[in-house]
Amino acid sequence: MPIIPIDSLTQPGLEVFATLTEAQLRNNLEPEKGIFIAESPKVIHVALNAGYEPLALLCEERHITGDAAAIIAAHPDMPVYTGPRQLLASLTGYTLTRGVLCAMRRPLPRSVEDVCRDARRIVVIAGVVDTTNIGAIFRSAAALGIDGVLLTPDSCDPLNRRAVRVSMGSVFLVPWTWLHTPISSLRDLGFTTVAMALKDDSVSLDDPVLTTFPRRAIIMGTEGDGLPDHIINAADYTVRIPMSHDVDSLNVAAAAAVAFWQLRK
Repeated sequence: MPIIPIDSLTQPGLEVFATLTEAQLRNNLEPEKGIFIAESPKVIHVALNAGYEPLALLCEERHITGDAAAIIAAHPDMPVYTGPRQLLASLTGYTLTRGVLCAMRRPLPRSVEDVCRDARRIVVIAGVVDTTNIGAIFRSAAALGIDGVLLTPDSCDPLNRRAVRVSMGSVFLVPWTWLHTPISSLRDLGFTTVAMALKDDSVSLDDPVLTTFPRRAIIMGTEGDGLPDHIINAADYTVRIPMSHDVDSLNVAAAAAVAFWQLRK
């Protein structure tokens, strides 16, 4: 296995872990060359088990025969960059979680039709830019049986390093893609659309009518501005979660988990 000790922050081959921005890693102009970073051995194993291709590993020296040993053994031709904890923190700008990072090949985007083909429940994430919320929504989606995730182009990339880590690798388990067409286009795929929003005419989430539709698309927006009017107006139902103690709303990740459970199969 090619173990490469690091003694300089400018050493060739380290760019993917240090100097490239998230936008550069994503590489919109040439998607087939896109890369993302998975952090921590557990998350990396989830990605590998889901078929993602590893390109390079960055880890503390002690993890070569420790937490990263199985990953290295399974991919003997993958370059492994290693160095002391303090140097790696200087390189990446943060202390590594469990001391291991893996650069991986970004898969080509799926089509909406592919993600939705056999789905009965999907979530549409509209305009959510917080990486922690994106990761938490994916984790709830995987745990609570959501079949697919669609994101509007103004949402955060699910393969952002922090989103991947917060999701505990769930972004690799639930099919997802970008939605570039209006919400109304989901009707053509057989979905009843449910917009989670605080409106005077909102239906309560526990209304039995919401469980009668065979295919449901649950639309989530930010807890600050909420869903824009054009999305709410295009949805079949506007729905609110019943609240107590004069609390008007939940964080979008918490609200998503409640909606996923209530509108389960």
